[in-house]
Amino acid sequence: MRTQPDRVHFETTVLVHLDAAYNLARWMTHDHAAAEDAVQEASLRALRHFDTLAGPSAKAWFMAIVRNTCIDWLRGGKGRDALAEYDDEAHGGLGDGAAHTPEAQAMQNSEARWVRDAIARLPLEFREAIVLRELEEMTYMEISAIVKVPIGTVMSRISRGRDLLARELGAAPRKARK
Repeated sequence: MRTQPDRVHFETTVLVHLDAAYNLARWMTHDHAAAEDAVQEASLRALRHFDTLAGPSAKAWFMAIVRNTCIDWLRGGKGRDALAEYDDEAHGGLGDGAAHTPEAQAMQNSEARWVRDAIARLPLEFREAIVLRELEEMTYMEISAIVKVPIGTVMSRISRGRDLLARELGAAPRKARK
């Protein structure tokens, strides 16, 4: 059983990153319930192994656990498409555009949905790099520790992910601004 100071230290070191953990899990799984389950499972794993905390930051350590939990879920057959290998031919095209929102909210909601949909269409290795860097504002070193690849590979994935995202956003039809 953990002592009170251990519990408090865990809460202030790891659990403060629950929102970021859910965000990563949601982007990886494309499923709200699976993301919640993954974060819960990752939190339990983190608590059990809190004494092994290592890496550039507690957030990076916890996010690596979340990522691994999501990959376990995806490999379990529930999210097979998300683990598909990247292929320029297959991923170069555009999927269906986002549904149009009511006119009163079109300008505000459609661009956010348009960007979210474009990020969601990225292959997993690029999507997770973009989410961790651009949305969670993690350093290259932290991302490297999370995905367990060299910093150069992280930088390459972010660059390629940005290029793919720019291609998606540049080619997608946008509503004319007034």
